Amino acid sequence: MSFQKFVAATRAFALVSFLAWSGFLASSGPVSALTGAATARDGNSVQLGDVTYRLDGVDAPELDQVCIDNKADAWTCGIEARDQLAKLINKRTVRCDDVGPEKSFGKRHRAICTAEGDKASLNEQLIKLGFALAREPMKANVKPAATEAKTTAAGIWKGCFVAPQDFRSGKKDGALLGTACRPDRDKEIRAVLFPEELTMPPNCSIKGKLAVRARVTGNIGIYHLRGCPSYPATTTPDRWFCSEDDAQAAGFRKAYNCRRPR
Repeated sequence: MSFQKFVAATRAFALVSFLAWSGFLASSGPVSALTGAATARDGNSVQLGDVTYRLDGVDAPELDQVCIDNKADAWTCGIEARDQLAKLINKRTVRCDDVGPEKSFGKRHRAICTAEGDKASLNEQLIKLGFALAREPMKANVKPAATEAKTTAAGIWKGCFVAPQDFRSGKKDGALLGTACRPDRDKEIRAVLFPEELTMPPNCSIKGKLAVRARVTGNIGIYHLRGCPSYPATTTPDRWFCSEDDAQAAGFRKAYNCRRPR
């Protein structure tokens, strides 16, 4: 090799090394792991900085979902699931290991998240407490925890509820789960679990309505902000959301007549 070619090759190698080191050649995907202060967005999701992860293998009741307890009273199990996740985090630093995209929930990625000082992941602990179901796809080892929660009637299992997936899709004839479900009260139970008017969770004022026409864009429904002309007319929403990101992650698109709220 001539001296000139040697110099050219050396410079090319140095440039490639610099670009790789500085991140220009890095993948455009999310980092494989993220550590920091965490906020429980709902029973399924944690937010670290501006990144929201869905807990891998976890399907918790939605914030606007209602369950029935072992005394036959309705209760906001979705809010309780979020609060239980917040208690598990307990203001500690959380590490989330990215395990891939969540195809059913918008652009979010699934992660196995563990609070500082814990051996078990938040995924496993929340399911073991009985405030979430195990759901495929999963890489987290949560099935034993799910079996234990069901066997011991922990959390929502001590009452009666429908799978969060059935609630999200409005499947009113879905299976009733839990130890307090009475076959002779099937109609009355479903009326409670799928009320005509959902109670709006605190600070969650975005209205969602299931709509066949939304399927044209690959969605299951349409959401309406306070600034939308259609907002007042949407008197019986099928869902309530706390943010546009949450609505989009649940498969809803923004109403075409919407403008951003002032």
